[in-house]
Amino acid sequence: MASVLFSTGGAAIKAVDFTGWQIASLRAGIAGLTLLLIVPAARRGWGWRPGLVGVAYAATCICFVLANRLTSSASAIFIQSASPLYVLLLSPLILKERVARRDIVFMIPIAIGLALFFLGDERPIATAPDPLAGNMIAALSAVTFAFVVIGLRWLGRGGGIEGATPITAAAMGNLIACVVALPMALPLGAHSGADWAILLYLGVFQIGLAYVLLARAVVRVTALEASVLLLLEPVLNPVWSWVVHGEIPGTAVLLGGALVLGSTVARAWSSPGEKGLTETLSPH
Repeated sequence: MASVLFSTGGAAIKAVDFTGWQIASLRAGIAGLTLLLIVPAARRGWGWRPGLVGVAYAATCICFVLANRLTSSASAIFIQSASPLYVLLLSPLILKERVARRDIVFMIPIAIGLALFFLGDERPIATAPDPLAGNMIAALSAVTFAFVVIGLRWLGRGGGIEGATPITAAAMGNLIACVVALPMALPLGAHSGADWAILLYLGVFQIGLAYVLLARAVVRVTALEASVLLLLEPVLNPVWSWVVHGEIPGTAVLLGGALVLGSTVARAWSSPGEKGLTETLSPH
């Protein structure tokens, strides 16, 4: 259910008559307040360390919204799902962790899949008016999410403070995203009740309730189950955009997404006892 809620983000972001910056700010603000109200763990362990991870999370949230307003939902989510490639490149530099040879093997198809998004001929449509710009922003969101993953690992290795959790970073990150995007979001202008209802859904359910379900789930399933089940999000995300907006991904996008997701599943399946990269936090 958490994956299903997360997956509706692309279609809902495209459905509202707000600018990308307005959606990024208001969605994040509503989500941050929702997490603080209904998840006790979100109110614990506040400090500069989880706040630093929250900055990377905020950048990821903003980029994800802006990318969805410019390119197809499939491209935005599949490109962001290539973040393990950047984790592989950055973790030896930041965390001083050695890279296993098998990880390099699994990252090769992810790199090929990522290239396909930029080499394919994705034409502008009403719901994706500037695919190239959107794909570039989505690629940036993959980098920032890699910093989120690395930051969470840093917190877990002693860089954090007692009581800080991934939900703490998510709550702080949403509030940071709201504040950072707000100057570009103002003035809000007049909007319909339906637009505000969709925006409330994005903050309260698509992020807030989804995190409640995720927090309850990860302590009851294995790392492999959590990692694989969370991959329902990128699988379903373009489906909702096709159902709601008639958005059909191109062949290169689908092939690239298959390579990215297939490699991620294969990596998780090869090490069922290890904690999945997406188990602790979703950026969407």
